[in-house]
Amino acid sequence: MSLRNENRIDLSQQTITTPPDKTLILVSVFIVVIGIMSVFSAGSARAIRENITPLYYVLRHLIGFLIGVVACSFIIFKFDYKKLKNLALPFAFFVLFLLILTAFTPLGYTAGGATRWLNFGGGIRFQPSEFAKLAVVLCFANIFSKDIRILDSNKYIYYFLFGLILLLVLKQPNLSMALLLLMTTFGIYFCAGGSIKFILSSVICAIPVGFLYLRGYQWDRILTWLNPDRDPRGTGYNIIQSLIAFAEGGLIGVGYGNSKQKLSWLPEGHTDFIFSVIAEEFGFIGSVFIVILFLVFIMRGFLIATRCPDMFGKLLAFGITFSIGTQALLNMAVASSFIPATGIPMPFISYGSSSLVVTMCMLGILLNISRKKVRRIMPNGVN
Repeated sequence: MSLRNENRIDLSQQTITTPPDKTLILVSVFIVVIGIMSVFSAGSARAIRENITPLYYVLRHLIGFLIGVVACSFIIFKFDYKKLKNLALPFAFFVLFLLILTAFTPLGYTAGGATRWLNFGGGIRFQPSEFAKLAVVLCFANIFSKDIRILDSNKYIYYFLFGLILLLVLKQPNLSMALLLLMTTFGIYFCAGGSIKFILSSVICAIPVGFLYLRGYQWDRILTWLNPDRDPRGTGYNIIQSLIAFAEGGLIGVGYGNSKQKLSWLPEGHTDFIFSVIAEEFGFIGSVFIVILFLVFIMRGFLIATRCPDMFGKLLAFGITFSIGTQALLNMAVASSFIPATGIPMPFISYGSSSLVVTMCMLGILLNISRKKVRRIMPNGVN
């Protein structure tokens, strides 16, 4: 699917500014509200186990939401997305700097065996790899909007930065985020008119390298995915408990706040496995509703991309939509055991201020792009 030859502007057209996409706003509001409700439900149980206020996680989530709303509103109404072209490279350097701080300084915070956060004390932490998603979309939308040549000296600095960012993300380790960044890059290149043969050959060449990189616990995850009962109290524990949550939810669920799995059995019920808690409390119907919301989000995002009058805006809209949509589908696939377990949150819904703020900023850019459309001018001069 190439966006390069669509919506060419000629002398009979002009660019006008329209209100942001109302359907996308409505869908996003639904998803965010569901996220706040789910974080309160799943997070309160975890907070009680940790002997802190039940509102701890939802309040921090709300702070991230408010920051995201302010940033999103500014981007929509006060900022021209075309200016992001000039900010792509500096922002990528900034993200690289944050990842270096995370990996090689005492500011790096380790949890669950992974050093993914910068800790500034007082409970203030954020995850630089979340910003990497936006940096990658900006950089590759910028360079491929001009042309799709791979061997271009002007693009080498972008490849170099991307490689360093990818290596630092893998060092954390955060394989799922690295895969998402790679998939987003290939997606943008393909929609810019890139060669499918190049993409397939790159993936085929990368597979052996990926297998060599896999660590012991990652191999265990793959083997556990094939047979969770091989280690029900170890590597298979989370996925077994997640599937139990789906089974308990049935068709209509056990009711909001009544999930049992979140109490003691599902350790990451407020983050990576929040979809399992939703499935238990709202059942099959609630789960399908979440899937439909994200599918509508993806469809509207792609529609915005096709309607945008300039190539940079098209690729930027596609990259943002692809990144958010793919991340959501990966999270749901993990929770329902369609793919091996990965530590990737659900956009807008999982607990995490860094993820929520960055996703809201990406949404703001997408809505900003949706304001730019083309109206044909009739020969007699009447719109």
